[in-house]
Amino acid sequence: VQLVESGGGLVQAGGSLRLSCAASGSTFSINSMGWYRQAPGKGRELVAAIVPSLGTTNYRDSVKGRFTISRDNAKNTMYLQMNSLKPEDTAVYYCNAYAMDGNYWGQGTQVTVSS
Repeated sequence: VQLVESGGGLVQAGGSLRLSCAASGSTFSINSMGWYRQAPGKGRELVAAIVPSLGTTNYRDSVKGRFTISRDNAKNTMYLQMNSLKPEDTAVYYCNAYAMDGNYWGQGTQVTVSS
């Protein structure tokens, strides 16, 4: 499975961004997908996850009501719509796919929120 993220950038507090993660390869083997983030000097943390076959989702508390994870199964693409962004959302965001044959990561995309 190969994952390619896009959509990061610089935005002012209160603004919005949409991240995309295009999956290719053995996508049929994917059980769940998620977005993680890592801020400077901090560990990587789960932001949101989705089970594509069921459409079930979960979010970390700090992003509930502001972020929405979704997936277009026909395009093998996952999205993260981020609204009401805060400076503390600044991080490198990584796409993750948990598949039958392993755990896969994208290269990451930088999101910077200015105050």
